Amino acid sequence: MRPLLLLVDLQNDFLDAPGLEPSAAQVVRSARRLLLGARARGIPVVHAVTSVDPDRDDRMPHWKALGRWRCVRGTPGHAPPPGLEPAEAEAVVSKSFFSAFSSRELGPALERSGADTLVVAGVHLHGCVRATVLDAYERGWTVWVAEDAAGSDDPLHAAVTRRYLDGRAARFAPVEDVLARLASGLAPPEGADRLRDEAAAACAAARKAGEPWRALAPAQRARPLVALAERFEAEAASFARQIATDLGKPVTQGEAEVRRAAELLRRAAALGEGARQPAGRESSYRRVPVGVVAAVTPWNNPLAIPWGKIGPAVSFGNTVVWKPAPAASALAARSLDAARQAGLPDGAVRLVCGDHRAAAAVMSDSGVDAVSLSGSSLAGWAAQEICARRRIPLQAELGGNNAAIVLEGADLLRAAPLVAQGAFSFAGQRCTANRRVIAEAGIFDEFLGLVADATAALRWGDPLDPATHVGPLVSDAARERVAAAVARAVDAGARLFTPHAAAPAGPGAWYPPTLVVGAPHDSDIVQDETFGPVLVIERAADCDEAIRLANGVRQGLVAALFAGPGPWREGFERAAEAGILKWNSSTADADADAPFGGWKASGVGPPEHGPGDVEFYTRLQALYDGGLP
Repeated sequence: MRPLLLLVDLQNDFLDAPGLEPSAAQVVRSARRLLLGARARGIPVVHAVTSVDPDRDDRMPHWKALGRWRCVRGTPGHAPPPGLEPAEAEAVVSKSFFSAFSSRELGPALERSGADTLVVAGVHLHGCVRATVLDAYERGWTVWVAEDAAGSDDPLHAAVTRRYLDGRAARFAPVEDVLARLASGLAPPEGADRLRDEAAAACAAARKAGEPWRALAPAQRARPLVALAERFEAEAASFARQIATDLGKPVTQGEAEVRRAAELLRRAAALGEGARQPAGRESSYRRVPVGVVAAVTPWNNPLAIPWGKIGPAVSFGNTVVWKPAPAASALAARSLDAARQAGLPDGAVRLVCGDHRAAAAVMSDSGVDAVSLSGSSLAGWAAQEICARRRIPLQAELGGNNAAIVLEGADLLRAAPLVAQGAFSFAGQRCTANRRVIAEAGIFDEFLGLVADATAALRWGDPLDPATHVGPLVSDAARERVAAAVARAVDAGARLFTPHAAAPAGPGAWYPPTLVVGAPHDSDIVQDETFGPVLVIERAADCDEAIRLANGVRQGLVAALFAGPGPWREGFERAAEAGILKWNSSTADADADAPFGGWKASGVGPPEHGPGDVEFYTRLQALYDGGLP
């Protein structure tokens, strides 16, 4: 294997496109890591850039039709961002159309390199990267795409592109995997055949188990759920210890999660099937299970989120194929073993382990009738594309960038510790974490001081210590991602407050609880979900501006308001754009009986729990009882 790194259109004009996913900052960070890794290994690099000559006006025809000028030679938009500038020995080839192979300079540069494998990164995945990959494939190259260094401002189209290319013209893998394979000389990641076979076997087993499971009375289906809830409660300390060891979640919070999983199971056991309901004079309707449900779940709540999906699914008579996050696979296997010991039939829930490709294989299988997913925005786009193509229902919770508004007259001494705990418990690695605070100008400085004091009072340390509030991040990669986001905020003019002076002793991906103040509202640290121990604090002139700032992000999972007497609650409930609203409470945590789901980019389909369970895990069927003609 003789690799070459080909960077496509990593230029400011393209990276500044609104709606880029992954975000421009993430793409640049990943591409920079890939570029440095290639240079360290002596791998040749080619930079393919779109170049427009204003004198000749050699823009693409559709740019001319739209009156669009981009990547004009000599302008800042034509240049790469800092850290991605070509080195002296690296080739730079100019192109005017989508594919890098439209440049007459690329062929000679590739021939000089003697390479036989292309590693491709850049923007846009659905356009120039796609065209480049297909042209490389036609020319006989082996192609890898560094998936976290390939962005698109049309993420649904990008999801289609990725599904189509992966296993055909290219192999997709994260930068770290690509670099490891380049260092070792390993072949690209294996194809999708084995994953499809495993998914198909699991789905077939779940479908086979479906008919006898559905035929049971609701009370019979409820018994193993109640028994599993009892096992969770009895073994809460043991499960919490494994959660802390595997994922870094403090044991006290782990025990709370195990108890929540038990509560969700007990609630699910009470659901069963609804009775047939009259409709018209000769018609009625009923709800029936959807069939086989794919549950795709994250690592941060490895018991509560999965069993909050599986419980209602099986209670209504469905069977489930469960694809947990890789980091939570051991906990998934243990909890499923406990479920079988509690009486859940083997085929009622089948486990498929692996990365996002395993999830795609499960969701794409013809034996799956609906998908429930909790994950990232990119995971949501991939699931939407698959489910739309298959025309099956999707329920997706896709994270939050949650804001708490604090107004003059609020009980600041109560609000500050609630916000700090909501922001930093489990190192901010939960979807309901308090990511942002928007404080009214008159109390801004006072509240900032109180939050800093409350943060300092939180115990940061060993997740196995029951006194710990804030543990380590789940991985070194997560720590690097959070550190890079905070560094960009500082570059944008933000100030930092880190109330904890020194990192805890011992191994762990430690990152200090950090307050970010003064970041521009359009900066990445405000607009993107950091998913780490970072709390952004913004200033607002009044309640109306605070609500505008709270709404001024793509996500809409949770919003909270701390205020004293006055008409504030009514205005907040009328204007806030989130699926969950809280009054004088942190955004973190949720009730097991209330609907749980986000608006805007935070969710697709009906919410989880509450009435959402009935809506998603069953479907309506109309019945007519006509007489003889």
